[in-house]
Amino acid sequence: MKTLIGGAIAAVIGLIGLTIWFPAFLQLIAGAVPITLLLGGGLAVYLGFDELKDSWKKDDDVADSVDDSGQYKQEIDDLKKEIETLKSEKS
Repeated sequence: MKTLIGGAIAAVIGLIGLTIWFPAFLQLIAGAVPITLLLGGGLAVYLGFDELKDSWKKDDDVADSVDDSGQYKQEIDDLKKEIETLKSEKS
């Protein structure tokens, strides 16, 4: 109950203050909007660049994995041949 009464009193005082200092409030908003846009835009640019770097990294990883796959296939073939020779020697 105390919270409800305290909140109502704060809202009424805030409304009175807003009506009395409305020009100062508008000046505060006019100063806060550009800095908010500047910081938000800077954050968006940073995140976009970070995402672009990640996509470049993925492309490099895919290219490397294609090159590695040929090497792994050759190793598998060599191991299969070695297994076959060992089986034939046992028999």
